[in-house]
Amino acid sequence: MNRTIVSTEKAPKAIGPYSQAIRTDGFVFAAGQTGLDPSTMELVAGGVEAQARQVLTNLKHVLEAAGTGMDRVVKTTVFLTDMANFAAMNAVYMEFFPENPPARSTVAVAGLPKGGLVEIEALALV
Repeated sequence: MNRTIVSTEKAPKAIGPYSQAIRTDGFVFAAGQTGLDPSTMELVAGGVEAQARQVLTNLKHVLEAAGTGMDRVVKTTVFLTDMANFAAMNAVYMEFFPENPPARSTVAVAGLPKGGLVEIEALALV
């Protein structure tokens, strides 16, 4: 099994003992991204829409560093701290997956790192 750690400066550095992504045997497993601005490591202002946009931008950069892209994502998991934010997150999500979106699960969680409102992880084909 070939296992490669993926890292890019265009996405926030890991804030714990994990990798931004792992590339292995035709797949990329991308760790959950939050709405952190990679240059400041602070959450972007503007609520769930702004955070969702930053999350998906961060995810896009991680996937690109792994040699793949958003069009190759086959599964995402979305974590929301409040399901009342589902529609707002979903509107931004559709901007990044306008056609043939991946399979997805969305769950409510009690909290996210640094007080984030949304986190998204992904599985993509290389």
